[in-house]
Amino acid sequence: MQAMTISSLNLFAPFDAALAAYRPSPAVVETGIVKRVGQGVAQVNGLPGVESMELVRFPNNILGIAFNLDPEEVGVVLLNDSNGLKAGDPVERTGRVVDTPVGPELLGRVVNALGEPLDEAGPLITAERLPLERPAPAIMQRAPVSVPLATGIKVIDAAIPVGRGQRELILGDRQTGKTALAVDAILNQSGQNVICVYCGIGQRGSAVARVIDDLRRRGALRYTFLVVAAGEDPPGLQVLTPYAATTMAEWFMARGRDVLIVYDDLTRHAQAYRELSLLLRRPPGREAYPGDIFYLHSRLLERATHLRPEQGGGSLSALPIIETEAQNLSAYIPTNLISITDGQIVLSPDLARKGILPAVDVGASVSRVGGKTQLPAYRAIAAELRLAYSQFEELETFARFGTRLDEATRQTIERGRRVREVLKQRQYQPLTVAEQIAVLLAVTEGVFDPVPLERMMNAEQAVREQTAARCPEIGARIAAGAPLSNADRDALLNAARAAVAG
Repeated sequence: MQAMTISSLNLFAPFDAALAAYRPSPAVVETGIVKRVGQGVAQVNGLPGVESMELVRFPNNILGIAFNLDPEEVGVVLLNDSNGLKAGDPVERTGRVVDTPVGPELLGRVVNALGEPLDEAGPLITAERLPLERPAPAIMQRAPVSVPLATGIKVIDAAIPVGRGQRELILGDRQTGKTALAVDAILNQSGQNVICVYCGIGQRGSAVARVIDDLRRRGALRYTFLVVAAGEDPPGLQVLTPYAATTMAEWFMARGRDVLIVYDDLTRHAQAYRELSLLLRRPPGREAYPGDIFYLHSRLLERATHLRPEQGGGSLSALPIIETEAQNLSAYIPTNLISITDGQIVLSPDLARKGILPAVDVGASVSRVGGKTQLPAYRAIAAELRLAYSQFEELETFARFGTRLDEATRQTIERGRRVREVLKQRQYQPLTVAEQIAVLLAVTEGVFDPVPLERMMNAEQAVREQTAARCPEIGARIAAGAPLSNADRDALLNAARAAVAG
């Protein structure tokens, strides 16, 4: 009897035919229904598998993020114009947390938190996107703050120095020059190999346009980009903006670059977050509602640091700005941020009204880290400047009562008035380290004592020009971190005396 054989071709033919005819069904998308819509928020039924901070999509390409994951419903924060969105509309998950584009293509651009361009330079195309919320570097990944971040502003670099990787708070009442101070710090990074980020939160469009124009006209946009949420934008977009700007800045830091980021300002950021908390009906956890406002800013500013060499050695320096009311530094938000940051620069409206600009209150300002990074020449000259200036202010207040003063006290007051004139500085005119050292040395050694107060600005300009012409090699050594020798000190003083006498 002949054996029966079964060909493998015949055996698998039915399976091959079925596979060829198979057409996969569309991917299953988890959807929900809009229950109600508020100003900038929506409550959604369904979406049982949605994750915190996950991006969700409504009709007409309206985007939102899952913010409240309650048992009965999901509180969604809307990120763009919600006109036309109504109860009963479908909403679907996207499966990804909210992220933002990163890369060198950002330089010179103005974008929002989602990476959408706000300028007229065309679409922004990058190869990489990163989540907005990212963990801060671990303690063992951080290095000490050891390199100065020169702002070009005499009163800050001498008395309240800032280091790369530091978080230095700028606070003051309205119209005291907070943004101007930060813009000058950005302008001074030209040629310093520092990437700058300006993060505008809840600002008026005209104010942001002025900052953009200032940076463009002075050539700072080649190393700067701006992440902006205007005051008319949804509160959800305002809350996300500083986290998006920090993620963009961290991309450069991870590649060994030094980055300076300005948050202007976190008072409006806190107000937008409180607005969201009220709209989403979050229960108040304490008198200073909402209860997690401290965590809102601490998890943001903890991302600013200086990385160890094995982590790339980059740094992220933060200059957060907040607005006070009637110089109340003990209010809830200022107290929070003072405890989070590494020091504060306090701007006084009284000084601003007197024309003393920048209106830095030296006595109330402090840098808890930057003094370790200060160049040796600064420490040699400005070591007693802060204390002497504070003593002068006390003596000047005492002298207003008409008390008869002895000669030593009168000379101290006259010297202090010239120190105050020297610490004045016009906006958009940051000074080099050598220029600052020359002027500060001259005023502390009494070179300006015979100069009338109304001629101090001209005398200071003459000193800067004379020392730059006669002592360029000393300036180069100072900028390189060399200590100020006695010979260097004498040469600078001789140049200053010649400038004042001429």
